[in-house]
Amino acid sequence: MTILPQHRSHIQTLQGSTKIDVRSRQKPLRQLYDEAPEAAWVYDRARTSVSEVAATHPIRGHVICGENFPVEVPVSIHKAVGGESDFPCPGEILAAALASCLDTAIRMIANIMGVRLAHLEVKVCLGAYVRGTLRMGNKVPVRFQSAAVEVEIKPETDLPEEQLHALLNAAEHSCVILETLRNPPTVKIE
Repeated sequence: MTILPQHRSHIQTLQGSTKIDVRSRQKPLRQLYDEAPEAAWVYDRARTSVSEVAATHPIRGHVICGENFPVEVPVSIHKAVGGESDFPCPGEILAAALASCLDTAIRMIANIMGVRLAHLEVKVCLGAYVRGTLRMGNKVPVRFQSAAVEVEIKPETDLPEEQLHALLNAAEHSCVILETLRNPPTVKIE
């Protein structure tokens, strides 16, 4: 799936602006959150919709990610559990969430540290033993049992190894999706 024209235009507008300084963008937010800690709560949302795929369709769906610039994504159930895998499956969307969160955390921390990146790629692989999903035994867990993240990063100029590790450690600590997977919240379903 490619970037929609209105999203590409928005990204290009930001690229064409003066140099973005994350530290100065965050300064008033830090001050606000110090004075009013409750203002630091944000709620990210996604929802499914039957506008594109009827609720009776057993292996495909449609999800809308975000509210300000909503992106509609067709979804498909993985072949390993009887689907077609012809659109992203929910596990791939979770992998994308982790990859994008860590990628943007690295970009922001690099900006704050004054490190210009020549290359950045984050690869995520999640592994699930799907017998649990198919309800093939009470002792088989229904979840991803493995997660591997590979970060390819190259600064524009040489960087001491300690500084590169500090950047990655800070980004890892700041990555909401990674920290959520490591320490999951209680999920309430109504």
